[in-house]
Amino acid sequence: MIRWGVIGAGGIADRRTIPEGITKASGAKLVAVMDVNEARVREVSRKYGDVPYYTKEEDLLKNPEVDAVYIATPTHLHHKHVTAAAEAGKHVLCEKPMAMTLSECEQMIEACERNKVKLALGFMMRFHSYHKKIKEMIDQGMMGQLVLGRAQLTCWYPPIPGAWRQVPELGGGGSLADMGSHCIDLLEMFMGNVVEVSGFTGTITHGYPVEDSALVMLKFESGAHAVVDNNFNIPDAASRNVLELYGTKGSIIAEGTIGQSSEGRAIARLETAEKGYEAAQKRTGETLVEEEIKVEPVVNIYKAQIEQFMKSIEEDSVPLNSGERGMRNLKIVQAAYESARTGRKIRID
Repeated sequence: MIRWGVIGAGGIADRRTIPEGITKASGAKLVAVMDVNEARVREVSRKYGDVPYYTKEEDLLKNPEVDAVYIATPTHLHHKHVTAAAEAGKHVLCEKPMAMTLSECEQMIEACERNKVKLALGFMMRFHSYHKKIKEMIDQGMMGQLVLGRAQLTCWYPPIPGAWRQVPELGGGGSLADMGSHCIDLLEMFMGNVVEVSGFTGTITHGYPVEDSALVMLKFESGAHAVVDNNFNIPDAASRNVLELYGTKGSIIAEGTIGQSSEGRAIARLETAEKGYEAAQKRTGETLVEEEIKVEPVVNIYKAQIEQFMKSIEEDSVPLNSGERGMRNLKIVQAAYESARTGRKIRID
């Protein structure tokens, strides 16, 4: 049994990770919650069985019942909270983006290694049933050589008083930092390591100081390319949150799998035989098989994330979404911002 505390118990923690992950995962138990908003954390405590609640993270970390903490505070607090948790001997699952700087990421990793606790990042979309199935199909060679990808994640996020994601000093950026980090992580899952980045950002609709529009172009070690598009100014229902992957043997297009849901659908269009050039560029043919990808069972991404992290604790293995992966993700995101500022493509070492 891994006993969990939550630092930053509002927002995504109360909306998704606690009810769908911690309270549902086999071998997990919620034992403490913390938030600076006392009224909110009191309500969260009541909602989940009157577990002990705190308004200071240091008080939660002193609780000997807590084995691991889930940190869902604003990005600028991640370094402070992760290092404090590590010093207290608690394993850490931290939300993305990992930190404000790469130096902070390095310090967080070092603190967890020094105190012999596990560190993982909240890239829960890697656990999506469709994404795991698509990865399996790629690894089996069903798509041939991957040549192009696209990952889209958007939402409608107008100016909101007190919204930390709309303040660059608190969240590290806007739509790219918040949503693009997930998209980039997924594309690396499918397509390998990114080696070059070009980015475009702008605030073209809303009046806050972070970007509401971002587009990133990626080049992978394999030579393949991909596009990431993230917007805070497209209505939620108008965007399909599309994942597109194209290879020399076909394509896979998924809708609704990128985001907070564990659902969605995906269509594979795959060639079953070698083909020559067709001047007519037919989109159908005897060798093309089009079918909807089916997955059973459909697992909850938050539950799967918690269970995989606990498995890494119990087996003393590296978490799937390790601190090193989180730092690499931030490096790519920051390269995209640098490219947007300078107009140059940025190399990723």
